[in-house]
This record gives sequence, C-alpha cells and structure tokens, in this order.
Amino acid sequence: MRVWRLGPARHPPLDGEGARRASGRWNPRGTPMVYTSAHLSLAVLEKLVHVDFDTFPADVVSYEIEIPDDLPVQSLELTAMPRGWDAMPAPESTQALGRAWVEGAGNPGILSVPSVVVPRERNFLLNPSHPDAKRWKVVHREPFRLDGRLVRALPPP
Repeated sequence: MRVWRLGPARHPPLDGEGARRASGRWNPRGTPMVYTSAHLSLAVLEKLVHVDFDTFPADVVSYEIEIPDDLPVQSLELTAMPRGWDAMPAPESTQALGRAWVEGAGNPGILSVPSVVVPRERNFLLNPSHPDAKRWKVVHREPFRLDGRLVRALPPP
C-alpha cells in the first residue's frame, strides 16, 4: 500500500513529533501520530484546510510511503464516527479514540479513517511507536509547491 504525506523538509516524516506537539483531529497533545492520505491530492487538501494559501510553507516536501501489504490495517467507517466527529476544532471524542488506538495492546500500527475534507476518501493514521513502524519506508520525496491557480478557484473573502 502507498500513502502520502506533506510535511516540512526539516523534520523526519515518520516520527509523529508534529502531532505529538500540536495535537490533531485524531490525537491529543502528547500522543505521537503520523497523518497520511490515500492520495497525494487528498494530502494537499488536508494541508490546505490548516494553512492559508498565501502562507503555505515554502519548505514542504511530498512523501510517498510504502507500507507492506501484509501489515494489518484497522478501519473506522463513516457510519461509526462519533457525533460531531467532523467539527472544528477537532472534538475530544475523536482525539480520545485515536489515543485509545495508539495505546491499545494488540492494535495494528495503521488506522484507516474517513477524511473530514472528503468523507468518501481515506486517511491513514500511523502509530510511530508500533513495532511494525520499522517496516514503513519513504520510497519517494520531492519538494512540493502549490499551483497558484488554486487561489483563483477560491471565493473572495
């Protein structure tokens, strides 16, 4: 399986430190997690909802990550999401769910969740503390820049 991530070039892409320091939809502050997407285009949309286009970081790198097909993936379906799972800011319910998954004995190191941005598409949460994490590999990385035409596609403020 291949998943995608956008992140700053200066940080290791698979250590989960950014999520640990700042929290996210699926993790409270203090819980390391690596957020990835099924497609590079979804990773771009996920990044854009968190930053303004004109302040999009210049040092962003796209990472293509290979996860061996024999690794188990746990999946949370859209119909099983807690009420308000897609609220902004992220609710404590989804953060508690993610923390329980990371801390749970016997859980696989990969959790498939629906995207809030495009609910029919999938994001993959990676637990960097899981023993299988050593099997994930960045197979391609390259500097990423946004196409300026995306600004025209947005409605004026």
